[in-house]
Amino acid sequence: MSQYIDPASQERKAIIGLVSISDRASQGTYQDKGLPALSEWLSATLISPFQLEARLIPDDRAVIESTLCELVDEKRCCLILTTGGTGPARRDVTPEATLAVATREMPGFAERMRQIGMHFVPTAILSRQVAVIRETEDHAALILNLPGQPRAINETLDGVTAPDGTVIEPGIFTAIPYCIDLIGGPRIETDEKRCKAWRPARKTL
Repeated sequence: MSQYIDPASQERKAIIGLVSISDRASQGTYQDKGLPALSEWLSATLISPFQLEARLIPDDRAVIESTLCELVDEKRCCLILTTGGTGPARRDVTPEATLAVATREMPGFAERMRQIGMHFVPTAILSRQVAVIRETEDHAALILNLPGQPRAINETLDGVTAPDGTVIEPGIFTAIPYCIDLIGGPRIETDEKRCKAWRPARKTL
C-alpha cells in the first residue's frame, strides 16, 4: 500500500528550535553540552531539509517563556526541543514555562520519556518533562522538554533496544514527524536505520 505525500509539505524546510536551559552554561562558567548533543542527533537522523535555531538561556521562567514564543511566533519553528531544568529543584522551571505558552498539552510524549528513562536510571521518575503544542492564528509547533544530559537526550530520542536488536521502548522521535504533519508543519523524513518514523499508510487516488 503506497502512502500519500502532500507536495506542499515536502517543499517546506523544517525549522527546529533548540533551547538549552542552564544558569552556569549561559553565564559561560560551564560548557553547554545540550545543544551539541541535539544538533548532532538531528544531523545524523534527518534526511529532509531542516534549519536549526539554537538558544542558550538561564533557568529563568520569563526568559524561557519569551524564548519559546519567539521561536514559534517569529522564527516559525515547527518543533522545539528544550534540554535542562525539568527536575524537582527550585530553579527547575522549564515545565512551568512550557505549559504557560501552550495552547494544548501532549501528555503521551512525557509519559513515554519517563518510561524510557526508567530503563536506564530509577531517578527518571523525578523528571517533570512536559510536551505541548503552541498555536497561533496560522502556525503551530510541538514543544518537548528533554533531559539535560547528552546521554539521556540520546536515550530519549533513540529508545530502548535489546542486544538482539528488538525494540523494547520506541524513542519519542518515531512519533514526532506524524505529529508535525497533523499540525500543518513541513514533512520530516528520517534515516530509517537510525529512527523509523511512523505514519499511517494512505491510499493514493
